[in-house]
Amino acid sequence: MNAQGRTIEMPGLIDLQVNGYRGVDFCDPALTAGAFARACRWILEAAATAFVPTLITSSRRTYEHNLPIIAEVLDSPEFRGRVLGIHLEGPFINPQAGARGAHKAEWISPPDVGYLKRLLKWARGKAVILTLAADVDGAEDLARCAQDHGAAVFLGHHLAGEEHLRRLAMAGATAVTHLGNGVPAQLHRHNNPVVAALGEDRLAATLITDGQHLPAAMIKTILRTKGPANCAVISDIAHLAGLSPGRYEVGGQPVVLADSGRIYDPATGYLAGSSATMLECMNYLASLDLLGADQLAAVAFDNPLRLIGRQPHEIAAGPKIHYDTAARYLYRVLPAPVNLKGPRLGQRP
Repeated sequence: MNAQGRTIEMPGLIDLQVNGYRGVDFCDPALTAGAFARACRWILEAAATAFVPTLITSSRRTYEHNLPIIAEVLDSPEFRGRVLGIHLEGPFINPQAGARGAHKAEWISPPDVGYLKRLLKWARGKAVILTLAADVDGAEDLARCAQDHGAAVFLGHHLAGEEHLRRLAMAGATAVTHLGNGVPAQLHRHNNPVVAALGEDRLAATLITDGQHLPAAMIKTILRTKGPANCAVISDIAHLAGLSPGRYEVGGQPVVLADSGRIYDPATGYLAGSSATMLECMNYLASLDLLGADQLAAVAFDNPLRLIGRQPHEIAAGPKIHYDTAARYLYRVLPAPVNLKGPRLGQRP
């Protein structure tokens, strides 16, 4: 702590959902090992202590090309204990508009254990999370297959009800991916996937606290219902983070990066990822004054690791993260000397 007894060193930030950064899209069919490694360095310098690169629903050709490249880079000593595996968000999700979000409909696959085994083979044992829809026939078989290959099963991009979630929890699913998102804008007031997930005690929740994806009241509701011990903050950061506002593509779909940082599909208005880093997401959450320092550490570090079966001692040291309890503000402690034009959100020189 500092002289006023208000600065606490945090254990770190673990981000389970990173889609790319500064123009490097992990789903780019032309992805190279050099570009992926470069993006990893940027993320580890600016955004997280450790993270899980994520591929949203993609073409088979993209999976076959990108997964081995990512797996090979993950094997390098440079990223050991910092880049923790691969998150497959899709392709086994609900194809209906709203549920699929920014995922391209033509690349969504019905449950197919054979296809999943190919994806896991291309990932060379590095897949640590599979996000799938709970409401598609055969979801339980996919869940068991993924677990047999060492991947945790998360549920999302679906229209699942209580019974769907109950069955998948019994089949070993452990969490809901970005709870409150990946669903249609309008839902039945009671029978909907958000309420069903809140009511299923066996499922933890990941949530995007960037100030865009969830209103403060919804963040509070999730934290109060699930409890901080069963929540993990993610950024869901897109490769557009760090770029100038304009029109781009995410997962083969046209999107707009607005001046506000909001990334959305101009045709539907649905969000298509975040432009906020994990550190920025944690600062927004801290500003809401819902959690104490220990609880902030839990949702940012302890719980994400637990959800993928990792231990704190397996994480390599990164830049120190301090939390000013009076200002409710997290920041990186940068080694000197550092030439900065000026501090960004979540960063102090």
